[in-house]
Amino acid sequence: MRKSLMLAALAAALMCGAAQAQQITAKIGVLTDMSSLYADATGAGSVAAAKMAAADFMKDHPNVKVEIVNADHQNKADVGSQIANQWYDVDHVDVIADVPNSGVALAITQVAANKNKIFLGSGPASSDLTGPKCNANNVQWTYDTWMLANGTGKAIVKTGGDTWFFLTSDYAFGHALERDTAAVVEANGGKVLGKVRHPLNTNDFSSFLLQAQASKAKIIGLANAGGDTVNSIKQASEFGIVKGGQKLAGLLVFVADVNALGLQTAQGLTLTETFYWDLKDQTRAWTKRWHQERGATDKFPTMNHAGVYASIMHYLKARVALGGNPDGKAVVAKMKEMPTDDPLFGKGTIRADGRKLHPAYLFEVKKPEESKYPGDFYHLRATIPADEAFRPLKEGGCPLVSG
Repeated sequence: MRKSLMLAALAAALMCGAAQAQQITAKIGVLTDMSSLYADATGAGSVAAAKMAAADFMKDHPNVKVEIVNADHQNKADVGSQIANQWYDVDHVDVIADVPNSGVALAITQVAANKNKIFLGSGPASSDLTGPKCNANNVQWTYDTWMLANGTGKAIVKTGGDTWFFLTSDYAFGHALERDTAAVVEANGGKVLGKVRHPLNTNDFSSFLLQAQASKAKIIGLANAGGDTVNSIKQASEFGIVKGGQKLAGLLVFVADVNALGLQTAQGLTLTETFYWDLKDQTRAWTKRWHQERGATDKFPTMNHAGVYASIMHYLKARVALGGNPDGKAVVAKMKEMPTDDPLFGKGTIRADGRKLHPAYLFEVKKPEESKYPGDFYHLRATIPADEAFRPLKEGGCPLVSG
C-alpha cells in the first residue's frame, strides 16, 4: 500500500512538473517590410526564418509553445509604434523581431522599454541602438553602421579610395551610416568632398548622381540600402560613372541586392556582411531548409534573415533558462549572461549595451564568369574578428555602461 502511494505521489509530481513545463509559451511578432524597398532583404524571408526558429526550438523542447505573427510597418515610425502597442498591450506579444528601417526601430525600442517587453533588432543598422539610444530591453543582433563603416569604408580608403562623396538616404539609418563612414574616412587620412541626401524609396537618382559625378570624388559612398541601393547602382551604371573613373562603395549591400542587380552590374563591389549563405556547410544546409519554408529557390537568405533566426533561438533559450519568466529586462539580462551559439553565426556574446558580437566578412562580388552556380556571388577577402568588427563598448555612449 505504501509503495503504491509513493508511486502515485511520484506520478503526480511528474505530471505536475510536465504541466508546469507546458506553461512556457512565447508569442513573437516579426515587424518587417513586406511590400517596399527592404522586402527582399527582410519581409517574407524574415517570417520564414522566424517560423524555422520556432519549429526547431519546439522540436527540442516539447514543453515550449511558440507562436509567430507578422505585420508590415510600411517604413513609417508611427505605423510601427501603433502595431507595437497593439501587439504588446492587446495581443500579448512578448518580443518584436527584425524591424528593418532604423527610424521605425528607434521608436520600437522605446515602446519595448516602456512596457518592459523585448526588441530583437536584426534588421535596423543605426549604431545609436546600442549607443545613446540603448536600453535594457534591446538587443541589436546582426550588424550596424559602425561595423559597415569600419569594414567596407576602411578597406576602400586603405586601397586608395581617399576622396568621398556620399549619396545618403535621408533618415536615421542613412545619417548614421554617413556619419560613421565619414569618421572612418577622415581618421584614415581621406577627405569627404560633399554629400547629397535623397528621399527614402527613390526611383530617379539622376540629379543626385550628377552631383556625385561633378564632385570628382574617387568614391561615391552609397549610404542607403535595399531598393535604393539597387536603383542607385543600376542608374550609375547607365550613366557610365564607373567607366568614367569613379567607384561606387555600397556601404550596406545584401545578397538580395546582388541577386537583383546581377553579377554583370554588381561585379567588383566591396561589401561587408556577417552572414553568407554559402560560407560553410551549416549555412548551406540551413539555406536549403529556408528555401523550402520560403517557397522560393531563386532567392537567397540575407544576414537579416539569419539574424531573425539566431536571435529568436537565443531568446527562447534564455526564456527556458529562466523557467519561462517573460519579464523583458530579466530575459535580456539572461541573454547577455549566456554565450550565444548557433549554426549561422557560430559562438558569440551579447555585450552590456545589447550589441551582439560575432565576426564580420569583407567580400568582393564575383565576375559573371567566376560564378559556378546560382547564388555563387562572393569572394571572401578578409574575416574581421568579433572584437574588431564592432565599436568598442566604451565609445558608444550607452547609458547602461558605466564609466
